[in-house]
Amino acid sequence: MKKDPFELWGSLVSGKKSHWMTLIIWVLLVTVLSFIWPQVNSIENASTNDLPKSMMSQKANELMDKEFSDGTGNPLLLVWHRNGALKDEDLKAIQRIYIKLEDDPLSAQKSIPPLGKVPLQSLKASVSENGTTIVTPIFFDSDAQTDVLKKNVDDFQKIVKSELGKNPTEGKLSTNDLHLRLSGPVGIQLDAVNLFSQADVKLMIATVLLVLVLLILLYRSPLLAIIPLIVVGFAYGIISPALGYFAEQGWISKDAQAVSIMTVLLFGAGTDYCLFLISKYREILFEVEDRYKAMKIAVKESGGAIAMSALTVVIGLLTLSLAHYGSFQRFSVPFSFAVLLMGIASLTVLPALLVVIGRIAFYPFIPRTVEMEKERAEKKGKPYKQPKPQHRFSRRIGEIVTVKPWIVILTTLILLGGLAAGVTKIQFTFDLLSSFPKDMASREGFQLISDNFSPGELAPVKVIVNTDQKNMDLQKNLKNLSYVDEVKKPIAGKHSEELQLYELYLAGNPYSSKAIEHIPELKKQVVKILNNAGVENASEHVWIGGETATQYDTKRTIERDESIIMPTMIAIIALLLLVYLRSITATVYLIFTVVLSYFAALGAGWLVLHYFFGADAIQGSIPLYSFVFLVALGEDYNIFMVSEIWKKRKTQDHQSAVSDGVVHTSNVITSAGLILAGTFAVLATLPIQVLVQFGVVTAIGVLLDTFIVRPLLVPALTTVSGKYAFWPGKLFRTK
Repeated sequence: MKKDPFELWGSLVSGKKSHWMTLIIWVLLVTVLSFIWPQVNSIENASTNDLPKSMMSQKANELMDKEFSDGTGNPLLLVWHRNGALKDEDLKAIQRIYIKLEDDPLSAQKSIPPLGKVPLQSLKASVSENGTTIVTPIFFDSDAQTDVLKKNVDDFQKIVKSELGKNPTEGKLSTNDLHLRLSGPVGIQLDAVNLFSQADVKLMIATVLLVLVLLILLYRSPLLAIIPLIVVGFAYGIISPALGYFAEQGWISKDAQAVSIMTVLLFGAGTDYCLFLISKYREILFEVEDRYKAMKIAVKESGGAIAMSALTVVIGLLTLSLAHYGSFQRFSVPFSFAVLLMGIASLTVLPALLVVIGRIAFYPFIPRTVEMEKERAEKKGKPYKQPKPQHRFSRRIGEIVTVKPWIVILTTLILLGGLAAGVTKIQFTFDLLSSFPKDMASREGFQLISDNFSPGELAPVKVIVNTDQKNMDLQKNLKNLSYVDEVKKPIAGKHSEELQLYELYLAGNPYSSKAIEHIPELKKQVVKILNNAGVENASEHVWIGGETATQYDTKRTIERDESIIMPTMIAIIALLLLVYLRSITATVYLIFTVVLSYFAALGAGWLVLHYFFGADAIQGSIPLYSFVFLVALGEDYNIFMVSEIWKKRKTQDHQSAVSDGVVHTSNVITSAGLILAGTFAVLATLPIQVLVQFGVVTAIGVLLDTFIVRPLLVPALTTVSGKYAFWPGKLFRTK
C-alpha cells in the first residue's frame, strides 16, 4: 500500500535516526546565514514614494523639479513658537543661529535663506498675524541618507542649545517658553524612522511575552509554552538575513512598517501552526506509546492541513504584489516569505524538537496510553482511575450546531451582518502625518503652522498648464473658484515658456476629504478654460501637484488595488480550497463566511476606533491590509476544522462527523485564535495610528473567526448541506 507523503515526511524529519540531523541542519543554516548576510533591520529603508510615476501628481512633481525647481534641496522646517507672541530677542537668536549655519554649514546642508542678514523688521513680516509663530527652513541635499540627516539634525540642535542655553525642542507647548518643532519633509522622515525603530524592539518584546503568557495559561505547561517560541526563533533566524540579502541585492524594498507587522504575523501564525501539530501529537500520545510513531501519525494527519493553511496565506499575501501602491508591494514578499518559512519550520523543527524532548514536553499534564497509566498506578501501588471526559463544553457546542443548525445560522448572520453594516459609516483619511502621535515633533510643528497661518498655506496646490502658445492668464479664473482662497502670479518654466505654474491656497484644510475631492473638480475647470482658449487635447495639458493632489492620487490608487487584489485573492483561495476539498459547495460557503467575517470586523473595528480610541477617520490602506490578512488567516481555521470533518465522515454519519469535528478542533483553534488575536492586539499599544487601527481591526476579525464563524456558522452550514457539502467530490459512506 502506497504511504501517505506526509507520513513519509514525518519519518524523514523526526525518525529515531533523523531527528537530530533535522535540528543540526537548521542550526547550521541559521548560523551561517546570520554571518554572511545582513539582518533586515540593518538595511536602509526604501523610498517612501508610494505612487506610480504615471499618476498626475507625480508627473506634476517631475515637471516641478525640471521646470520650476530653484534647486534649494530637501527642506527641514523650523517652527518657532511662543504663547502670547514671539519677542525681539527670540527673532535675534534665530538670526544668530542662521549666521552660524552660514559660517559653518552642516555636512549635508545645501542652502539656507539669508535670515541672519535681513533687517529685524523684514523677519517680523514673516511672523504669523497673531505674532506667535514663524517658520524658517534649512535645505539639505536631496540624496542625503537618513543616518546623515539624523546626524545633521543632532548637530543643529547642539547649535541651538549653545545659543539659547537650553533645547527648545523639549518641553510641552503649553508653557510660555520659546519652542522649536522640526517638521517638513526631513522632520517627518526622521520621526517616521525613529517611530518604527522603537516599535521594532517594543513589538518583539511585547509579542514574545504575550505569546508565552497565553501559552502557559492555556496549556499550563511551561516547557510546551517555550517550544513554539523556539521554532519561531529558528524561522526568524533564516527569515531576517534572507530578507536582508534580498533588500541588499535590490530584489525587494525594505519597509520598516512591513518588518514590524511581519514580526507579529510570524509569532501569531507560527504559533498557530505549531499548536495544530502539537494538539494532534498530544491526542495520539494517548493511544500510541512510541513517540516516534506517534509523531509520524501526527504529521500524517495534520501535515496536509498545516501545509494547505500556510500555502493559502502565502499565495494570498503574494497578491499584494499586484498592487500599484508602493507600500502594499513592499509588504508582499516579506509577509509571504515569512509564512512560507514558518510553515516549513513547523513541519521540520517542531517534530524534531518534540521527539527529542518526548512526553515531558507536556509536563505536568503528560499524555499517556491506558497501559502506561495502569503500569504507572501499579508502581505507585494505587488503583487505576479512568480519566475524566474531556471537551465537555465543545461537545455541547457540537450538539447545538448539529441539532439546531438553522437557529445558529440565522443568529450568527444577524450578528455579523449587523456589525458589517457599520462599514457604511467609516470615514477614511490618506494623510500619513495623522498616523503619528499628536505629541510627535513633526506633527506638532504642522499643527502650529495650521493653527497660526492660513490653512491653505500649509500645503499649496500646484497647477501646471501647457498654454500651447495661447495668450492666457488663469489667475483670475482660478481665484473665482469658491474653494480657492488665493492664487499667486504664474511662473514660466525654465526650459519651456509654454508651461506655467499657478500656486493656489485652498480655502479649507488641504488635508481634508473635502479638499481631496476638489482636485478632479479643479482639473475639470482648468481643462474647460483651456478648451475655451482653443487648446487641443486640453486634458493632456494640465497637471496638478502638491500634498492634496498626492492624497487624491493615493485614494485612486488604493481603490484600484482593492478592485484588483480582493477578487483575485478570493479566486485563488477558492481554487486552492476546491483542489484540496474537492467540493464546490464547501468552497462557496467557506469563502462566504470569511468575507462576511471581514466586513463584520471592519465595521466593529470602526466602532471601537471611533468611540473608544477617538479616531475621526482611519487610514485608507486599512481595508485592504485587513482583508488580505483576515481572509487568508480566517481560512486557516476553516481548513483545519473542515479537514477533521472530512476525515471523520469516512467512518461516521454526517451529523456525528460534524459534531466530532467541532469537538476535536475546538480547543486548539480557540487557543490559536486567542494567541493570534493577542499578537495583533499588541499593535494597538504602539504610538503609530496606522498600526493601532490595523491591529484593532485584525484582532477583532480573528476573534470573530475563532468564536463565531469557526465553531458555529461553518459547522451549522456543513450540517444543513448534508451530503451535498461534499459535492461534486466523492460522497463518503459510513462503515
